[in-house]
Amino acid sequence: MFDIYTIIFLALAVFIFLRLRSVLGQRTGRERPPYDPYSAREVRGATNDNVVTLPGRGGETAQKPVDTSEPGERWKGIAETGSALAAGLDSIVREDKTFDGKHFVAGARAAYEMIVLAYAEGDRRTLKNLLSREVYEGFEAAIRERENKGETVETRFVAIDKSDVTDAELRGRTAQITIRFVSQLVSVTRDREGAVIEGSPEKVTDVTDVWTFARDLSSRDPNWKLVATEAGQ
Repeated sequence: MFDIYTIIFLALAVFIFLRLRSVLGQRTGRERPPYDPYSAREVRGATNDNVVTLPGRGGETAQKPVDTSEPGERWKGIAETGSALAAGLDSIVREDKTFDGKHFVAGARAAYEMIVLAYAEGDRRTLKNLLSREVYEGFEAAIRERENKGETVETRFVAIDKSDVTDAELRGRTAQITIRFVSQLVSVTRDREGAVIEGSPEKVTDVTDVWTFARDLSSRDPNWKLVATEAGQ
């Protein structure tokens, strides 16, 4: 014989089961889309896998034909039609038909900010993933010298005003694209006692950098790496 409490609990269990079955498997419209490993990653809140993917998938060449219907519009906002820059970009897209200029610039901007901040913080892991071996060695030597002196750098981006593609070429199977960044940032260097020895924690400084990114188009690795830097005018 069941007592009254057992009957009540059984009734509640049946009710809860029926309610759950009515909603399980239903879509609410708030689900996140599938993760795309080839999309440009946001620099803020990056995970430990700090590789910025500048678009250009090696595995989809045959699936996405080059759009030749309006070649004059292909590099709109990036290069003038008929210019040497446009010709260089055309040579890249002939070898990598998934290359998209605007997506590349967006990814390069994210990489630029990430690299500048990683250098200031002495984040070697991030730098190693984003730089060529030669460039990394130069950055790492500067970080090591700074650490030996007990100096620290604090850097904060205010804005990236411009990111203009200035050169593009295909060397063999290696694509190289140069971008001129004009940014505003706040940067200050302190000694081991915390005294300011360079820069200012309040002053916004205009900075121009000319960076060259490269990628081996024959590789399945979709990532571009920084291969050259110089101060711009």
